[in-house]
Amino acid sequence: MFSFCPLQGALSDSSASQSLLELDGGVKILIDVGWDETFDAEKLKELGRIAPTLSLILLTHATVPHLAAYAHCCKHFPPFQRIPVYATRPVIDLGRTLTQDLYASTPLAATTISSTSLAQVSYASGYSQAASADNTFLLQPPTPDEITKYFSLIQPLKYSQPHQPLPSPFSPPLNGLTITAYNSGHTLGGTLWHIQHGLESIVYAVDWNHSRENVFAGAAWLGGNHGGARGTQVIEQLHKPTALVCSSRTPDASLSRLKRDEQLMESIKLCIARGGTVLIPVDSSARVLELSYLLEHAWRKEVAKDNDVFKSAKLFLAGRTISSTMKNARSMLEWMDDNIIKEFEAFADESRRNNRRDEGNHQTGPGPFDFKYLRLLERKAQIDKILKQSEDAEPRAKVILASDASLDWGFSKDILKSIAADARNLVILTEKPNFEPNHTPSIARTLWEWWKERRDGVATERTSNGDTFEQVYAGNRELEIKTAERKALEGDELNVYQQWLATQRQLQATLQSGGTTTLEAPGDVLDDADTDTDTDSEGSDTEQQGKALNIATTMAQASRKKVALKDEDLGVTILIKKENTYDFNVRGKKGRDRMFPVAMRRRRADEFGELIRPEDYLRAEEREDAENAEAGQVNNSTQELEGLGKKRKWEDVGTAGRGRGGSGPNKRPHHNDRRRLSAGEADAAPFSENGPADDDLSDLEDEEDDTLKGPAKLVVTKETIPVRLRIAFVDFSGLHDKRSLTMLIPLIQPRKLVLIAGGKDDTLALAADVKKLLTAQSTGTESAIEVLTPEVGTTVDASVDTNAWVLKLADPLVKGLKWQNVRGLGIVTVTGLLLPGGEFQHTEDGDAAKRQKLQDGSTAASETPASTAALVKAGTNTSPTTTTTASLPTLDLVPPTLASSLSVRSQAAQPLHVGELRLADLRRAMLSAGHKVEFKGEGTLLIDDVVVVRKSTAQGGRVELESVGLPSDTMPGTTSGGLLDAAMRVGGTFYAVRKKIYEGLAVVAGA
Repeated sequence: MFSFCPLQGALSDSSASQSLLELDGGVKILIDVGWDETFDAEKLKELGRIAPTLSLILLTHATVPHLAAYAHCCKHFPPFQRIPVYATRPVIDLGRTLTQDLYASTPLAATTISSTSLAQVSYASGYSQAASADNTFLLQPPTPDEITKYFSLIQPLKYSQPHQPLPSPFSPPLNGLTITAYNSGHTLGGTLWHIQHGLESIVYAVDWNHSRENVFAGAAWLGGNHGGARGTQVIEQLHKPTALVCSSRTPDASLSRLKRDEQLMESIKLCIARGGTVLIPVDSSARVLELSYLLEHAWRKEVAKDNDVFKSAKLFLAGRTISSTMKNARSMLEWMDDNIIKEFEAFADESRRNNRRDEGNHQTGPGPFDFKYLRLLERKAQIDKILKQSEDAEPRAKVILASDASLDWGFSKDILKSIAADARNLVILTEKPNFEPNHTPSIARTLWEWWKERRDGVATERTSNGDTFEQVYAGNRELEIKTAERKALEGDELNVYQQWLATQRQLQATLQSGGTTTLEAPGDVLDDADTDTDTDSEGSDTEQQGKALNIATTMAQASRKKVALKDEDLGVTILIKKENTYDFNVRGKKGRDRMFPVAMRRRRADEFGELIRPEDYLRAEEREDAENAEAGQVNNSTQELEGLGKKRKWEDVGTAGRGRGGSGPNKRPHHNDRRRLSAGEADAAPFSENGPADDDLSDLEDEEDDTLKGPAKLVVTKETIPVRLRIAFVDFSGLHDKRSLTMLIPLIQPRKLVLIAGGKDDTLALAADVKKLLTAQSTGTESAIEVLTPEVGTTVDASVDTNAWVLKLADPLVKGLKWQNVRGLGIVTVTGLLLPGGEFQHTEDGDAAKRQKLQDGSTAASETPASTAALVKAGTNTSPTTTTTASLPTLDLVPPTLASSLSVRSQAAQPLHVGELRLADLRRAMLSAGHKVEFKGEGTLLIDDVVVVRKSTAQGGRVELESVGLPSDTMPGTTSGGLLDAAMRVGGTFYAVRKKIYEGLAVVAGA
């Protein structure tokens, strides 16, 4: 049984994604915790309701529509921190920087308190005026440290590695549930989830891209991860799932990657040639990697050609956490396309060659994400500086990528306000903006609607290859921009908020009265390794127990803060906590002070063994340095004296006189030395990892952060600005097109197809096209694939329809069954006589012909034909509770009068092979038997260079076994010499392979 319910994003233009999967046994899986730019807390109410019933959570992409609400749920829904969450490493790290950027950029992400909840509190407290509908009290947003903590709870997974997750504390048993992540393209670490639970095989594929891009490899449907060679068939793990959950959101007009990139660069070139400013709104964690890589390498190429237009223009990337995003990207090159990996390897080889030649003054070329022309900006003062330069008499052309793509928050909104009035400027939208019917459209959505209307004229331009593209004039339209700010609560508002907060705490304490513990972060495991477990005292004095508890708490805090405790606070533990102390007076003491202290270390271990604490393996001098540094007893002069005569560390070697891989004692390549250059050296360095360093933007700092930490309310101000710039649209969403979807679905062959994540019209049209296509491919008959298009909040049954009957087997029949095991299931061929419901009483001789039916009715032996069936033993009682034993039909032994005719008929029928052969399992079995085995192409296995095993997914998994020459038992006995040896070798391999294949299948006699 498998039911599916979309919580957000189905039959809607909203890009937010949340889906709930319920499997047999009450196992519930939440996939994605997405949001949209409205940040409406009402859309998360269902998540708060089902949180105590969830078994685990899976995340697919590091974007706002897929995980923006995760930190909010962890902050305000306590059960969320106890639910295991799984994602790939890039999704975890990039999602963390995205969430921090989101909460630092707009107070809307904190969400407001429900007016109904405030009204109840205000009326009860007598503050009815303070809680009016106009007041929007903000919830406390998660801090950056809390966001880091929440994302550290997520368990990282790698591609193509099956994993059996752990259930949440309030989840039923998972019963062998297996999850596997596959590359989805579209974003770094984006995931196609394969979920295997019993006989249910579910593939969840939302927002994927089949095509390769500059940075991201294509989806793993046909294999070829990281841009490698692909086959023509869907990989075995994703083939023939019982249900495929797929997104129906596709681009309106799909361009090839080369044409798309060329159109973007031509649009930019035309604008900067006029001295204008180009604004490209983009997210801060996902698609920004593709755009920044493209623009950086385009600038390198054009500047190398001595193109004056690009040499005079400046390139910027603005985001509050963009440096962290790029730092994470540089450490995750193995998750990118093979071309990125090759580029980095060439960069590393060049660095090694330069260091071997001792070329200290040689400047190694930049790596894939070492920016030579793209300047990273993270502060508002830097944005104001470059925008002020645009207002000079001779403005300098510039291209700015800024977060966020919606233009409702982030630096992109501030930049748009500054450049909107100049007709030379250009805004390039890179994806179709989100739209919510009941909410005010975002700024990006408004500009996109203007681009579609083309009311004030169109400028048609042409690329170097002759392709045309359009730029739409805004025509001096008025654009309303809303600015959200935090304001402190005052007077009665503060009283209402405090009363509401007390009510929520009381409610939360009631819900958690049974005691709750949060999941332990992987990074915090080592920190708790030195916690001492205290033995329970035998004393029953409550006062003494409370005193002991307070002392233990004080000691635990002091051990972390390195605070000196008094002797009376230490108690009996003074014997182990204080040096040169060997006596303690226990007379008149109670509880723990009457016993000698024993420090018990709790051993922490995982599936790989006991965890290792690196600080336990420090050298003596390193341990002394660490202790002195913690105590604050080491100054610069002391460090210099203690460093004499010791082995120097690589990072301690002075940089004086050392270039890149310089001639000093340290000959290792230092790719990050540019960060440690002096002022003069920095001017001489052509570039740094974060862009050109020869400007004064690095010295600019924002004013003191006046962000309110206490209770606050949301205040929204509106202003209207004239818009005279041009608007262009180049689709960089990186989503699959309709052609790819209609091509892959017949190859995947799902039993059921569930379409979500798309507008209503687009989803229904795509469902009709898929049904028509599948019907045409099935020679005009009705397609066997069922297409479902559920609405938000609607649960559909997506399980597989199976033909199953419940029978009662007679005892003599059961005794003669010989079961065969196939992948944990038992299967057997049964030939018997099917009789109506009722029990039979045996005579003493046990002859089946002499049994008498207890219930009234005629003898069924002459009227009921014999039946042959293959029964599958599932290990559970399948008898329905509403059916009595007497009403079940009974399968009994065949009478002797019919046995002879049935045996003749069964011998003439061909036997059936039940099960599924996996080439990977066959390869493993043949290798263990000492044979040489290797894959040759898609679905082909070569064994000992003489036997080939082919599996065709297009023909229902048909397996073909071929060998070079004939098996040895068909060769004439007169063959001698090398021919006989070769024939015996071929025959031995052939029969060994056939035996292994048959061992993995169950042979069922034909009926």
